[in-house]
Amino acid sequence: MVRLFVALALPPELRTQLSMLAGGIQGARWVPPENYHLTLRFIGEVEGWRADEVDEALSSIRAKPFELCLRGVGTFEKGGKIGALWVGVERSDGLTHLQSKVETALQRMGLDPERRRFAPHVTLARTDKAPAGKLVEWVQAHNLFRAPAVAMEHFTLFSSRLGKENPVYVPEVEYELA
Repeated sequence: MVRLFVALALPPELRTQLSMLAGGIQGARWVPPENYHLTLRFIGEVEGWRADEVDEALSSIRAKPFELCLRGVGTFEKGGKIGALWVGVERSDGLTHLQSKVETALQRMGLDPERRRFAPHVTLARTDKAPAGKLVEWVQAHNLFRAPAVAMEHFTLFSSRLGKENPVYVPEVEYELA
């Protein structure tokens, strides 16, 4: 069994810029910069043969390169508790089109539809043990964040191994946008 997800890998200069936002909140588990990505579709645990089918389905996707612009910050809450800090993504027809193509390709090969609405973001920290007041202050201090647009010229199928500290994400296959 292998744990898979489809994402946009972020270029080093953008990861560096995001890493400058990290820190200063006791109890927050900050995502290491090498793990920053924008998930297009979480797949989960699949058998090896199924992973081959996923690769085949993703290989058939045709979409054009587009610009990605990260902008603003926010939180995800569950049960009234802030569970994550994230950086948002400016609306983009190219991103929406690519995510839709990925979802359609994976459904055609037999995966169940994604239950959650696509909310593009880059997770910066897991915050279930951090004081809510500090998280609100962090959001207020960084809510005007905006990164220069970067060209997205491929998307990636990642495998993920859960570890004690942080998961290990391995880029398995890159698919060119042309």
